[in-house]
Amino acid sequence: MKRSLFEIVMLGIVWTFSVSSVNAGFQDLLKSAQKAVGGTGGVTENEVVQGLKQALEIGTDQAVTLVSKPDGYLKNPDIKIPLPEKVQKVEKLLRGAGLGSKVDEFELSMNRAAERAAPEAKAIFWDSIKTMNFTDAKKILNGGDNEATLYFKDKNYTRLEEIFKPIVNESMGEVGVTRTYEDLNTKVKNIPFAGDSLNFDLDQYVTDGALNGLFYMLAEEEKRIRQDPAARVTDLLKKVFGNK
Repeated sequence: MKRSLFEIVMLGIVWTFSVSSVNAGFQDLLKSAQKAVGGTGGVTENEVVQGLKQALEIGTDQAVTLVSKPDGYLKNPDIKIPLPEKVQKVEKLLRGAGLGSKVDEFELSMNRAAERAAPEAKAIFWDSIKTMNFTDAKKILNGGDNEATLYFKDKNYTRLEEIFKPIVNESMGEVGVTRTYEDLNTKVKNIPFAGDSLNFDLDQYVTDGALNGLFYMLAEEEKRIRQDPAARVTDLLKKVFGNK
């Protein structure tokens, strides 16, 4: 079903929910939007798109901030990077051999590396927002609860992976992931029935975990702000919606 111009404006307002400082009921926002697009507000198509872009910048900034803060991954069970499957299979043996602290350190440092890499995503998201046109805006509006997230993922995943991987590699060295992994790998080789080694691509594993967590948070943020309209009114959005 095609949606009207005022609904596209509504999406721009809804996207700013996470940093909201001005709350309004849905009906009040609806009336303001109708007034703006009905000719009395002097709102152009370009201003609608720019308003949406501005709102998306605020929303993506919030999502990146959430995962980048200390324990942004570690203390969030939905995006926490777990022990790799090969480590999980020998976890009991490792803990039984007195290596529980090493296992915990390994899990902690993987999540710390992801938290360090995450801030790089903001500039990439904002670059894709700058190229957004009216067609993109309509597609986002007419899609599901995660349509904007899918837009960002389609546009940015490969580039994010290329940028994240070396940062993750460097961060893992700084926070001790690589060293701890090597220590555990050596210990596993010396534990009966534990297998030959923990050989796997550690950089890729943490990079994938970091990106999966980031896009999960984007999707959750998008779903939440679509379902609970509120606004933090910037100068541009004030013009789009008009004074109440």
